[in-house]
Formats: sequence, C-alpha cells, structure tokens
Amino acid sequence: MATTPKRSVSRSAARLAAVQALYQQEMEGTPVARLLHEFHHHRLGATIGDDQYADAEVDFFDDVVAGALARRDELDGLIEAKLASGWTLARLDKPMKAILRAGAYELAARPDVPTAGVISEYVDVAKAFFDARESGFVNGLLDALAKEVRK
Repeated sequence: MATTPKRSVSRSAARLAAVQALYQQEMEGTPVARLLHEFHHHRLGATIGDDQYADAEVDFFDDVVAGALARRDELDGLIEAKLASGWTLARLDKPMKAILRAGAYELAARPDVPTAGVISEYVDVAKAFFDARESGFVNGLLDALAKEVRK
C-alpha cells in the first residue's frame, strides 16, 4: 500500500484548519494574531474531546489564513466575478466563503503549489462540510478562477 508523504498530509491538515480559522474569523471577528495563536496552541495537532486534530504545516497554515484575510476584498472580487448571474458572495454560506477564499488565495498567491493540487484539496475540504453538489461548485469555481489568475 502506498503511503502519503508527510508534507501532503500536513498541508491537507493546514488547509482544513485554515478554512476553519477563516470561518471563525468571519463569525467572531477574531484578530489575526489571536486567531493564529489559538490554532497554534489549541487546535493544530491537539486532541479536543474525542477528536484528534492532525499535525499541520504551521507556516503554510499561517500563510493561507493571514494572506486570505489580508487580501479578502481582492479575493472576494475574484470569486464574485465567477458566480452565476444574480448571485453574490453574500448569498453563500460562511463555510463555503471560507473554502473559496482559501482556495482563491492559494491560486493567486502560491504559484509554487500546482493548480490541480489546490483545486483537488479544496474539493476534499468541501466534502467534509457539504455534499457532492457543493464540492462540484468548488471545483468549477476554483477551476474558472485558476484560468484567470494563473495564465
């Protein structure tokens, strides 16, 4: 049986945690420094109740969270431009916005990460929160966005 490289697993965990952090920030308005500190010390690699949180590549997590928040207006504009006519970002629920913002940030700011990898990872994150319809939406939107920002 093939094994997944530790870096991939830790980046996958970082992406899932980044989406959770972006969601928390949207819900509570938590300042970035406090948000990162909380995840570093209480979530990443921790056991909470019966849940074991996976170790995550901390620098990658920090970059996605801080970068997505710093560039939120730009990313929201990119995302909104790819929504169907009559749809706005405000119509999307908060977990979906967090997934799309994190994915859009990676596509726009992390050319070192392959496009297909970014899209696939955030489709997997979407599957953790939504059904196939929504994960297909994430796939389509991030693919359209990638064609624009990674020419």
